[in-house]
Amino acid sequence: MHCRDRRGLISRPTVAETIDYRRNIDRAMLNLFSEAEGDGNLLELLEPLVLLGLNHEQQHQELLLTDLKHLFAQNPLFPVYHEAQRREEAETSPAEWIDFEEGVFWVGCEDDKFFYDNERPCHRIFLNRFSLASRLVTNGEYREFIESGGYDRPEFWLALGWNTVCEEKWRAPLYWENRNGEWFHFTLTGLKKVDDNEPVCHVSFFEADAFARWAGARLPTEEEWEVAAKTVKPEDGNFVEERSWHPRAVSPAVGKSTLQQMFGDLWEWTGSSYRPYPGYRPPVGALGEYNGKFMCNQMVLRGGSCATSRTHIRSTYRNFFQPEKRWQFSGIRLARDLR
Repeated sequence: MHCRDRRGLISRPTVAETIDYRRNIDRAMLNLFSEAEGDGNLLELLEPLVLLGLNHEQQHQELLLTDLKHLFAQNPLFPVYHEAQRREEAETSPAEWIDFEEGVFWVGCEDDKFFYDNERPCHRIFLNRFSLASRLVTNGEYREFIESGGYDRPEFWLALGWNTVCEEKWRAPLYWENRNGEWFHFTLTGLKKVDDNEPVCHVSFFEADAFARWAGARLPTEEEWEVAAKTVKPEDGNFVEERSWHPRAVSPAVGKSTLQQMFGDLWEWTGSSYRPYPGYRPPVGALGEYNGKFMCNQMVLRGGSCATSRTHIRSTYRNFFQPEKRWQFSGIRLARDLR
């Protein structure tokens, strides 16, 4: 098996070969649908598989962007995938804390729309009172962590995280580099000076957790995140359809005392291990390997990113990666306990 975060280094077929392959697949699928038109049993069998395949293809389209970014970042000429759109200058205000009361809540997908098997069964959980930061952590705030010696202070890091920092010699988020005292980072629109107002991107769970400890807070659990996210419209966010290719600073026009950037911009690390919900049973056959076999040594992320399709995300969606991975569009939202 090839390392997941190095797939971008594999040589690719030509564009013509890729298009020809796609045409062959489309032709085969159309022939299959034609055969199934008069066979109710076959249609019933095909429908959930095709729906899963379409959603899985959306995941692949997102991964194409993350893989391309990782591949281009290896090139010292910093190639541009797409020209940047002009953005309005936005000075981010300090984050506020949004409080949520304790109670019993339903978690997981409970409607009849598409969902992945790891979003079920829908179940009840009890949450103590908690607060979420109104927005994502910014580059400027994370830079303060760096400049305060955050990567040199083991008291903020989980033991495995500290080992990773030492072994990998991390000094900043992925794609960041310091040039004559100024921070730059590689983006899909080329090498750019780090904007302190934009959300910090491409950090691992270890970095997110260490920053939260340094800031006197913690990461939200995935249940806290989901309960809070249900108060926000999922379609309101910076998704791939916006073609910005990068997380955006919070708009000054949005009220500070509301949850912002819950969907789109960046996948948000939670403090929850990726485990099955109570009563979960993987599907029989090959589909049982789609999510169930990964439920070990991974952490949950929520909310989608600027590379995710708007039609793909929902409040119950569970993404997951190993805690040291940084190539995904991942960021930080802080949480804290309320007494």
